[in-house]
Amino acid sequence: HEKISWVNYAALPDSPYYQTCQKITGGKASGILSFGIKGSSGKESGAQFIDALQMILRLVNIGDAKSLACHPASTTHRQLNDDELAAAGVSADLVRISVGIENIDDIIADVSQALNAVK
Repeated sequence: HEKISWVNYAALPDSPYYQTCQKITGGKASGILSFGIKGSSGKESGAQFIDALQMILRLVNIGDAKSLACHPASTTHRQLNDDELAAAGVSADLVRISVGIENIDDIIADVSQALNAVK
């Protein structure tokens, strides 16, 4: 998607965990991925994406049967400044999704409409 600047997922060939994923899980990484949202401000863009989700729940935990999303810079790490976020390995544009068991078309549609809502 044009509003995605990067993706972190172990099953992608450019992931530093790709070979480990291939060896341990046969290339089937977990249902957790993270990505960066493009926009006027990474922090604002990430928060706009999260606010626009309609089906995917906005929660900071992961690994549920339901799809969950989190924008750490505006939730769990909101008290940190940009330097502290970087030191913690959390970029302002980072969104984390834990994919659940809903229909994949519904998940994709929710992510797409939320991305389209980002200014």
